[in-house]
Amino acid sequence: MEDIFKRDAFADKVVLITGATSGIGAETARQFAAHGARVMLVGRNAERGEALCKEIADGGGEAALLLADVSRSAACDEVVAKTVARFGRIDILFNNAGVALTAALVDTTDEDLERIMGTNFFGAFYMARATLRQMLSQGSGAIVNIGSDAALQGYAGFDAYGCSKAAVVHMTKCLALEMATENIRVNVICPGDIDTPMQDAAYGEAGDTRAEMLAAVAAAIPMRRLGRSEEIARTVLYLASDAAKFMHGAICSVDGGAAAGRSFITEEIT
Repeated sequence: MEDIFKRDAFADKVVLITGATSGIGAETARQFAAHGARVMLVGRNAERGEALCKEIADGGGEAALLLADVSRSAACDEVVAKTVARFGRIDILFNNAGVALTAALVDTTDEDLERIMGTNFFGAFYMARATLRQMLSQGSGAIVNIGSDAALQGYAGFDAYGCSKAAVVHMTKCLALEMATENIRVNVICPGDIDTPMQDAAYGEAGDTRAEMLAAVAAAIPMRRLGRSEEIARTVLYLASDAAKFMHGAICSVDGGAAAGRSFITEEIT
């Protein structure tokens, strides 16, 4: 994938990434570090997080790891405090931590709902709140939240998940209005189906092989393929960069055309 950013594009930036030990979060951490940023990784898997820190360091970058459960308000406050203690500031927050659940509403337990909302929405809310306090004291910053195409349209069997992501989208709009004159930009990315471990968790219950599952999902996407982690990561970098200085409160669909609607064309038009 073509690199449109200079190698030192984020050389003076400190980036805080939640859900950073796998999938989209890990790839975004690699991309920021490769372009000069100092990166704080937040996650719950020590082995993967330490391996990623080493990978970044071996490539000449700088990263540190904090193990935390973002569904806890106090944990988010502590993450921000430790990040500032380590790096001195926070310029960019990528609010990426999330969990998936496939279940109809009538089959969703209270525990399921609390887990989904706790990580996907409350975690994003708590982390944004804690980070904004720091950014306001600095007088600058950028927040990129992770939503989902399930926040923009209904998907049967994704009731709790879709609601949690719709809440993140609405929070982004509210924060954008609140921060509009504070030199702090807030945007949200709504990915479609991306080839990550989370994708496997969401669709793996169907009983198909991984290849069959991916083929079935891809067939429903207008571009006929799943997205890749690096495609989301590059969008995060763009939204966090000065190239997007007038993008504020934007809802960015990165989904191969899924949010555009449904195509009924079954044969190539000649």
